[in-house]
Amino acid sequence: MQTESAELVAFMRAHSFAVLVAIQNGHPVAVHVPVVVVTEGDDIVLRGHIARANSLWQTFDGDEALVIFGGPHAYVSPSAYEKRESVPTWNYMAVHAYGVPHAIHATQASSMRSMLAELIDTYEPSYGLQWNSLPQTFREGLMQGIVGFELPVARLEGQYKLSQNRSVSDRQNVASMLAEASDPSVTAVGAAMQNGLKDGTEPIATGVHSRRAKDYIE
Repeated sequence: MQTESAELVAFMRAHSFAVLVAIQNGHPVAVHVPVVVVTEGDDIVLRGHIARANSLWQTFDGDEALVIFGGPHAYVSPSAYEKRESVPTWNYMAVHAYGVPHAIHATQASSMRSMLAELIDTYEPSYGLQWNSLPQTFREGLMQGIVGFELPVARLEGQYKLSQNRSVSDRQNVASMLAEASDPSVTAVGAAMQNGLKDGTEPIATGVHSRRAKDYIE
């Protein structure tokens, strides 16, 4: 996996409560959902589930969907710039993943159990014993109420706006100002900027990584 792609995967895992956006009956619809980010060689796969009562699952196995992983963001005051003729802006970090989600229904018992096991292992491994000890009829009833999805990522975009268009001096001033804030989200942006300035690397602006989506296998 390319270094930039690995960085984007790490970002998605750190901010895995994502927004899944699809087009349904000609209109955009969205759902907020925890996602497991799996790497299989050079392929990236997203897995999760939504409530069966949410009709968004009916868009699965159809058109391409977008999954948005939102990260830290911060208001940037023009007072941080050397030139007085400046305006406010907003710095932020996000990743956009595109691909066709494939539905996982309760009738696909093996795939459903595997998807749930990945979610448990990711978010609370210790709950696995409790889940497995619950009555089978109870677990099966819960699985009937959800629809899982597997989304092979066909295109990955890093949306990192960290004052790349400013001079080094301005970036240093902005990074220092943000790093001293009381809001953890703001200080995280400042830290990301400081790290880039320290090692001399440019932050990802719109790092696009296209790949052939792995064929879906139930």
